[in-house]
Amino acid sequence: MEIMLIHLEKLGKSFGEKLVLRDVTASVEREDRIGIVGQNGAGKTTLLKILTEEYTDYDGEFSVTHGVTLGYLEQNAKLDVTLDIYGEMRSCFAPVLEAMARMQILERKMAAESNQTQLLAQHEELQSIIDAADGYQMDVNIKKVLSGMGFAQDTWGKNVGVLSGGELTRLRLAKLLLEKPDVLILDEPTNHLDFATMEWLESYLKTYSGAVLVVSHDRYFLDNVCTKIWEVAGQTMTTYKGNFSAYLPQKEAADALRQKQHDADVALAEKLQDYIDRNLVRASTTKMAQSRRKQLEKLEITEAPVDETNELKFRFEYDVEPWNELVMLKNLSVRIGERTLLEPFTYTVCRGERLVIAGPNGAGKSTLMQVLDGKRRPSGGMVRLGTGARPSIFAQQQNRVGAGRVIDVIWNKYPRMTELEVRSHLARLGFRGETVFKPCEALSGGELARLRFAEIVLERPNLLFLDEPTNHLDIYTRENLTEALQAYTGTLLLVTHDRHLMNSLACPILYLEDGRATLYPSYDALMGRAIPAAVPAQAAEPAKTGYGKEQRRRRAELRAKIKACEDEMEACGAREVELDSEINSPEVYNDPQLLRQKSDELSDLRFHQEELFAAWGAAMEEQEQYEQALSAAEK
Repeated sequence: MEIMLIHLEKLGKSFGEKLVLRDVTASVEREDRIGIVGQNGAGKTTLLKILTEEYTDYDGEFSVTHGVTLGYLEQNAKLDVTLDIYGEMRSCFAPVLEAMARMQILERKMAAESNQTQLLAQHEELQSIIDAADGYQMDVNIKKVLSGMGFAQDTWGKNVGVLSGGELTRLRLAKLLLEKPDVLILDEPTNHLDFATMEWLESYLKTYSGAVLVVSHDRYFLDNVCTKIWEVAGQTMTTYKGNFSAYLPQKEAADALRQKQHDADVALAEKLQDYIDRNLVRASTTKMAQSRRKQLEKLEITEAPVDETNELKFRFEYDVEPWNELVMLKNLSVRIGERTLLEPFTYTVCRGERLVIAGPNGAGKSTLMQVLDGKRRPSGGMVRLGTGARPSIFAQQQNRVGAGRVIDVIWNKYPRMTELEVRSHLARLGFRGETVFKPCEALSGGELARLRFAEIVLERPNLLFLDEPTNHLDIYTRENLTEALQAYTGTLLLVTHDRHLMNSLACPILYLEDGRATLYPSYDALMGRAIPAAVPAQAAEPAKTGYGKEQRRRRAELRAKIKACEDEMEACGAREVELDSEINSPEVYNDPQLLRQKSDELSDLRFHQEELFAAWGAAMEEQEQYEQALSAAEK
C-alpha cells in the first residue's frame, strides 16, 4: 500500500497581477521518483518554494503528512568554514554524537549505582535516538556517501572554506543524502558532477528509501531515475507516468487530443455565430437565435496546446569552405603551475568533423578549450587553425555588463539590419515582444546563452568552439540546440557533461584525466571504457646509429629554425587578429578598394602561415628523430 507524503489541491500562486500557477493538484507517495520539467520561467522554482515552505501565501491547499521530513538541496546553503569535509559530514549526526556522549556518562553511573531503574529508562531513550539515525554505522555511511560524491579519501581533511563552487555543491548534496529525509527535493543536482558521480547518484536515488522530487534538465538523469514526470506549463501542472522518454509520446498524444478539442470548439462557435447572424433579425427564428447566443456565451473553448519543445527555430550555417586540416595540434601540452593538464599530444580535426572533450571535474577541459580557441597560450607545442577558418566561440561564462539592451547587442554589430529584421532574428531564439528591450544585466543564464547563439548564427562560422553550451538551458532549449548541432555541417569542438548531447553527436570523444588524453570512438565506447580509438601514427623510430659532431650541428640548426618559425607564427597570428578587426571596422567595410587590399593581405598572410607551419612541422619531426638517435647512442 502506497503511503501519501505530500498532497497538493488546487494550488495557485500569483505575484501581484501576474499569475504563475493555478489549479495544481497532485500527490507524492513514498516510492515516487518525480522529475519536474518545464521551460525556464514556467513556475518550477515557485512550486519548489511552496513545497519547502519558503512561500506561505498561496491559494488552495498544501499538506505534509504528520512526521514526514523534507530535505531540500539549496545551492547556497551555509556550511561551517571552520570544519573540514569529514567534520561537516559528522555535523549531520550532532544529536547522535550528543546521545553517545551522554550514554557513556550514564553507563559509568550504572556501573557505580545499584538502583538502575531510572538509569535504564534514560539509557533506552538515548539508545532509540542512536538507532533511529543508524548511529553505529555513522562513519561507514559518511565514507560511502563521500566516496560516491567524488571526494577522494585524501581530500576529507580539506577545509570547507577553500572548496570550489562545484565541490561545495557536491558537499551540500552529500550532507542531504546522509540526513535521509522522507522526501528529497533536488534542484539541478547534476550540475558540477562528472560521469562517475552522476552514475553513482542515479544508482543511489533509484534505491532511496523515501520519495524524490527533482528539477532537472538532464534527459539521461530523468530517464534513469524518474517514475513520474510533473510538467509545469501554461500556469498549471500535469502529471505523466514513466520517465522522460515515456512522457514525450504521452504529451504528444495529449496535445493532439487537446488540439482536436480546440478545433471542434472553434468550429462549433463559428457554426453558432453563423446561425445567430442569419436568424436573429427574422421574427420567426429570433427565439431560436437567442437560444443559440446563450449557448455560445456559455461555450468554453479549449485552449490550444503550445509546442514548447520546438519554440526555437535556428540553425548554424557558414559561407566560407576552409581547408581540410582545420585544427592541428602538434605536441601540444598544457600546464598550470606545476600541474600538467595535458601531456604532449598530437591530433588533427579535419573539416566537417566533430570532437567532444570530456573528463572529470578539474581535469582541465575548459583550460584546454581556451588553448584551442586561442584565449590561452600552450605550455608546449602549438595549435594551428587551417586556412579559411572562421571560428566562433561560446564561453562557459557569458559576461554582458555594459552591453545595453538585448536588441542593441545584435544591432550594434549589424547596423545595416532593420529593426524588423533584428527582432525577427531574436524571436527565433526566444526573445519576443518587450523582452528584446530587456537590459543584458538582467538576463538569466539561459537567456545569456540564447543571446550568444543569436550572435553565432549571424557570424556564420565554419568552426565552433563550445564550452558547456547546455548549462543554464531548460530541457526543451537543449533539444533545440542538439538538433541545431546535429544539422551543422561545419567543424565542432565541444566541452560538455551533457550525456544526451554527447551521444546524439555520434563523434569521437577526447577524455582528459590526470594529464593524459585518451580518444574514444563513441559515447558507448567511453561509458563502457572500451578500447580507445587508434592514436595517429607517429614517425617511425630511426635506426640506432652513431651520433657525432655533424648530427649535433644539425640539431642546433633545427632548434634555431623551430624557434624562428614559432616567433614568426606568433607575429603572423597577431597581425591576423589586427587584420580581422580592421576588415570588420566601418571605415574599411564601407571602402571597397581598402576592403579588397586588406582581404588580399589577409589571404597572403594565411598562405604564409601555412608555409611556416609546414616548415615548423618538418623541423620538429627531424628534431625528434635526432633526439631518438641520441638516446639510442647513449644506451
